[in-house]
Amino acid sequence: MRQIVLDTETTGLEVSQGHRIIEIGCVELVSRRPTGRHFHRYLNPEREVDEGAVAVHGLTLAKLSREPRFAEIVHELLDFVADAELIIHNAAFDVGFLNAELSRVASDLGRIDQRCRVLDTLLLAREMHPGQRNSLDALCKRYGVDNSKRDLHGALLDARILADVYLAMTGGQSALALIESAQTRQLAATAPMQRPPGILKVVHAAADELSAHEAMLDRIAKANGGKALFR
Repeated sequence: MRQIVLDTETTGLEVSQGHRIIEIGCVELVSRRPTGRHFHRYLNPEREVDEGAVAVHGLTLAKLSREPRFAEIVHELLDFVADAELIIHNAAFDVGFLNAELSRVASDLGRIDQRCRVLDTLLLAREMHPGQRNSLDALCKRYGVDNSKRDLHGALLDARILADVYLAMTGGQSALALIESAQTRQLAATAPMQRPPGILKVVHAAADELSAHEAMLDRIAKANGGKALFR
């Protein structure tokens, strides 16, 4: 079984605001063993990087201006991940950015989650450790994985750390059963909806309902470090 542990760094948190990928790091596992093969690229995002993002990863547009654009490395990336299962922590974030980048290059490239099966280790960790902190740093501490070099986030470093965490998390049969459960829900979440034949009645939310929804997303984002997956 071939798996690719993947991480990205971006210019900001919201793909809907035109933020871009600036670093991709991938580590290959075959039969649950690191092979030593990896894929790593810095990218020119062709836009400024948010100050908050720079504080996390230290990458600025000035540092990235001579790096290749995503369109120049996309086929190399797709070849590397082909026929593999992607292991990603908080997969909705990275998959959303990858899909946006693919759509900018060409519509016929499709979605990354249509090309590869995706396992979200954050979802898996929440099942294994409900009610606990399940950030990558928290999991490193829980499983004794060395992350002492992680002063700043970096895609390749984080992918290597996540690979160690994933292997530690999934060392037993109960963990493997939870993986299958997480994968089932991941596929259900990304599978296209099959609409029944006939006229579909659409009921739009009222203005007060939309306002209440946005207020709830604001509260979720504030409690979650600026992220709200449903936004």
